[in-house]
Amino acid sequence: MSESSRDCFCRRTRREFFWQAGGGFAALPLVSMLSSDGFLARQSVAADGVSSYQNPLAPKPPHFAPKAKSVIFLFMYGGPSHIDTFDYKPTMYGMDGKTISVKTFGRGGHKNQGRIVEPKWKFKQYGQCGKWVSDLFPNIATCVDDIAFLHSMTADSPIHGSAMLMMNSGKIISGSPALGSWVNYGLGSVNENLPGFVVMLDKTGGPISGAKNWSSGYMPASYQGVVVRSQGAPILDLAPPEGMSQSAQRRMLDRLQEKNRAHQTLRIDNTDLAARIASYELAYKMQQYAPEAVDFNDETADTQKLYGLDQPRTQDFARKCILARRLVERGVRFIQVYSGGNHNDANWDAHGDLENNHNYHAGNTDKPIAGLLKDLKRRGLLDSTLVVWGGEFGRQPTAEYEKGTGRDHNAYGFTMWMAGGGIKGGVSVGTTDELGSTAVEKPFHVKHLHATILNQLGVDPNRLSYFHGGLDQKLVGVEHVEPIKDVIA
Repeated sequence: MSESSRDCFCRRTRREFFWQAGGGFAALPLVSMLSSDGFLARQSVAADGVSSYQNPLAPKPPHFAPKAKSVIFLFMYGGPSHIDTFDYKPTMYGMDGKTISVKTFGRGGHKNQGRIVEPKWKFKQYGQCGKWVSDLFPNIATCVDDIAFLHSMTADSPIHGSAMLMMNSGKIISGSPALGSWVNYGLGSVNENLPGFVVMLDKTGGPISGAKNWSSGYMPASYQGVVVRSQGAPILDLAPPEGMSQSAQRRMLDRLQEKNRAHQTLRIDNTDLAARIASYELAYKMQQYAPEAVDFNDETADTQKLYGLDQPRTQDFARKCILARRLVERGVRFIQVYSGGNHNDANWDAHGDLENNHNYHAGNTDKPIAGLLKDLKRRGLLDSTLVVWGGEFGRQPTAEYEKGTGRDHNAYGFTMWMAGGGIKGGVSVGTTDELGSTAVEKPFHVKHLHATILNQLGVDPNRLSYFHGGLDQKLVGVEHVEPIKDVIA
């Protein structure tokens, strides 16, 4: 090949790479991408050529000693019914079909009365704490002594899109950083080869509002979530252009770094070039390390059975839960796993047939979630891993339509739970009324949940801020917010 031909090939390959980067992983967080042998070791100054360069995802000290190092948020998209799962309402049995006065607010608007749909599953007591749990979750029920139940959660919106944004970012409108982004902004990442904020979606697709739920908002893209698959190629569009070897990638990276150092010497603004190099280096590293994380060959048959990986019904969510544990072991700070995607009965949004909907989704997730809790505990990881379970809201005690068992959305009172990471086990905090329609004792807003998560990670939720739009923005808002002390060990 002539010199001109090689130069043409090099330009074409470079062009192909940056085109693919722009459409694929260029928007990925630049997360711990440059280890001691990478680009950061050779870059000593920032883009202005004067200031010391600081990796935005370098580990940062917490405000105080943390109880947890990582978070696994199990997001039950669509809104599971609290009175059919963990919030036992014995007086409702026998009331099925009775029309009563009760104030509700869902997608059907405000109503003052409705037809009772009594809980469709029986409840039993479990554990030393004697917690009442629905027959929907016989496996999670065996873990109640490690779980703190929050029965009086409230949110600002009963509509999926805005409610999900609130649960994920603390705001009902888009444009704010996700919880995982705040965690990585506040603490950085201890992982050098994988994203610090990982999202795993349901096999049916992503939730309503899509990537807004794991966006970094007004923060740099280095803090946003990365969608990782538990099977097949872990990250889409990660592979280099066809025909480009690793040695060719390395040579291209070296040339870009030489140009970057020249810019630094001449004090030329190299922000764009540095971002290109960082994206390239991240991709270069993840080609090696991401596939290893999703390789379950070293998982024992006992472990696979514990999660339900050996059963077709639970296999998909089991893979996600196993991968969540493996990512925790590899230092990933924040992992979010979605149960339910797309819309209607593809998620927990039981507007029509409540029994069919919840039997399906609980049956897919019960054993994998219990397996995750038990596996973390036996490996000594539960103490340092905070596990959170819940959806964007709950469901009403009354029927949505004239006929059927479907329930509308309920943001007035619903249940979430937490385990591990310095959280008390075997406790239930807060209550809803006798119908589960609204929180009446110790109501907690979503911001209290966020404050508790940050607190367990050693971060003061009222100190963590990011300057934007002329204000010190905070995940929990401008007013002082206390974590939920009743569940903190």
